[in-house]
Amino acid sequence: MSNVIEQIEQQIAKLSTKAVRKNTGVIRTVADGVAKIEGLSDVMYNEMVSFPGGVIGIALNLEEDEVGCVVLGDVSQLKEGDEVTTTGKLLSVPVGKSLLGRVVDALGRPVDGKGPIDSKEAYPVEKIAPGIIVRKSVSQPLFTGIMAIDSMIPIGRGQRELIIGDRGTGKTTICIDTIINQARINKVGLASGDKNFRPVYSIYVAVGQKQSNVVRTISALEAAGALEYTVIVAATAADNPANQYLAPFSGAAIGEWFMENGMDALIVYDDLSKHAVAYRQISLILKRPSGREAYPGDVFYLHSRLLERAARLDGKGSLTALPVIETQAGDVSAYIPTNVISITDGQIFLETDLFNQGIRPAVSVGLSVSRVGSAAQIKVTKQVGGKLKGELAQFRELAAFAQFGSDLDAKTKATLDRGARIVELFKQPQLNPIAIEVQASVLWALQKNYFDSIEVKHIVGAANSLRDFLTSRKDALLTSIRNEAKLTDPIEAGLKSACDEWKSSFAAK
Repeated sequence: MSNVIEQIEQQIAKLSTKAVRKNTGVIRTVADGVAKIEGLSDVMYNEMVSFPGGVIGIALNLEEDEVGCVVLGDVSQLKEGDEVTTTGKLLSVPVGKSLLGRVVDALGRPVDGKGPIDSKEAYPVEKIAPGIIVRKSVSQPLFTGIMAIDSMIPIGRGQRELIIGDRGTGKTTICIDTIINQARINKVGLASGDKNFRPVYSIYVAVGQKQSNVVRTISALEAAGALEYTVIVAATAADNPANQYLAPFSGAAIGEWFMENGMDALIVYDDLSKHAVAYRQISLILKRPSGREAYPGDVFYLHSRLLERAARLDGKGSLTALPVIETQAGDVSAYIPTNVISITDGQIFLETDLFNQGIRPAVSVGLSVSRVGSAAQIKVTKQVGGKLKGELAQFRELAAFAQFGSDLDAKTKATLDRGARIVELFKQPQLNPIAIEVQASVLWALQKNYFDSIEVKHIVGAANSLRDFLTSRKDALLTSIRNEAKLTDPIEAGLKSACDEWKSSFAAK
């Protein structure tokens, strides 16, 4: 009896008689992952709303007599008449270095089975982008490890470079290669003990992809030792549209933490076509008026407010964005592609025809552009690759005419011959980024005509042979190129003797 009395006394002691202000409402309808709630008079746009059973939703439609909420959990356990309360918090995700090497969902919750994430801080998913005054011009390079891009379409830290092309042309491969290259540079830079070295941390956001593709990407990053510098935000095709809509914004918030804390980050949105489709689904279910191609009127603002968050901040760090867009039959003038092209600082266009011809990466030099240009290149790349884009564009133009006529003058033949060698030289296997000093050495050899006497069909083998020769036997020369970042007389002399030595051994084979 005394036990019962003690328990009652404990319960009475815990009783709080203070008035608690709570904003509650009831579910009027729930269907297709969207709940219509009445009675929530004091709710904010993008506020987290608490449903029974610990399910979370976000308020997206604030109407006169009801609130449209997208449910982020299991809708099946919700029913009409259930009580809903506001939380007073905007949707936030955990941020910090503890997320590196982990796979999280759109709300920052771990989905890799490696236990909870020890994060001390959270950033709001939606945030106003930095203003013009606090931004700094893009001038530091971000090396992709892909020769065709680093020499002709350079990307800088803080830039937004669109990767666009049809399905199956290697868009994701370029992004994964870039992430792997950052990890390799990080390892070399951190091992060198250079206090001025700034590593680049990567965030890969998978939107609407098959789970098997995401697993393959994670495996590739793990095998290359890049996962420890990478955060993966996954909202796969099996996830509901709300999670797919939120994932890029959550990834941007994770990247902003690095940028705000004086570090450099790279974020890949793969891909924003599926992101727009997920947003269209949500908007149609919320009964928002639809516009062109049934997309809501604010689909441009959806992507602009996301990509504007990428920047290089004065006195802080940078966030570089690589958004991916899938085209239909190479149509870059469609609605979503033109929207994102107009928001970004250039695009890398991948062509199906080039891909099918075996030219990989299938970068179309004519349609690709970097609006930052050579400001994001180191001097050595400018010196050895400055004329390449013009030569390649000239080659493509002449090649189109040359197939109709057989009688060509010597100058045209020389241009075609040179162009064919450049095309072969830029062929590169996937998941094999090349260090910038090796790229510069190979391009110097091209510039000095070391490949002219080699048959075009053997150029790929010759380039591989030269790269292997340099990395295995000329480490000191490569280190001096990396440190100097420009061609000096001693470096040119070293390159000449190295290329002469390689050429004689290659010719002997």
